[in-house]
Amino acid sequence: MRVHAGEVTEIQLDSAGNLAAWIFCPPQAIPAPGQYVTTVGGDSVLPAHLFLAKRSHNGFLTAPPVPPNWTPGTRLQLRGPLGKGFQIPAYAHRLAFVAMGGISARLMPLTHQALQDDRSVALFTDAPLPPIPLALEAHPLSALPEFISWADFLAFDLPMQVLPRLRETIGLSPQGYLPCQGQALVLAPMPCGALADCGVCALQVRGTWKLACKEGPVFNLNDLDW
Repeated sequence: MRVHAGEVTEIQLDSAGNLAAWIFCPPQAIPAPGQYVTTVGGDSVLPAHLFLAKRSHNGFLTAPPVPPNWTPGTRLQLRGPLGKGFQIPAYAHRLAFVAMGGISARLMPLTHQALQDDRSVALFTDAPLPPIPLALEAHPLSALPEFISWADFLAFDLPMQVLPRLRETIGLSPQGYLPCQGQALVLAPMPCGALADCGVCALQVRGTWKLACKEGPVFNLNDLDW
């Protein structure tokens, strides 16, 4: 796995007061939606895991959070991109994106990509909204059960501890099935940064255990045990 040089060029506060950073780096270091890069070395004992919020020709804006000691000019060593990202099926034209992790930033690059492809997108979240395109419909999480039959693809951003109550959020019965294909970016602690098999980020997938840091963090919802 290659390590790329990067540099923090700007620190931003999102609408909820969370820190994000613009990072200057080569194009090959920019993660795809749902993938991540980790920092190597530096002052932190554990690596920072950085997800894409917005892409530019010479770097990317991270989704919050970032280490509080980062300032413009902080030099970084970036390892990655790592893991599996989102893959929207070609047939899907009505997309429901659901942010349950406190921010919607990790779904924003997927949203822009879908709108450029002339697909209909609805975002469901209770988190404060960043600036969003006019073509994007935004709804609270409580509205999701009403739209579940409208969507032909679902994309979730959620902490792993939310999985046990996901059916309730969607409006499914305990034995109910998704009406369409869905994928989930599962946010799990990844202290080893995919360098070991520590097992902290392990999830049950089709009756066995998978590591989110290596075999995720995006999973097909029908493969997850939830």
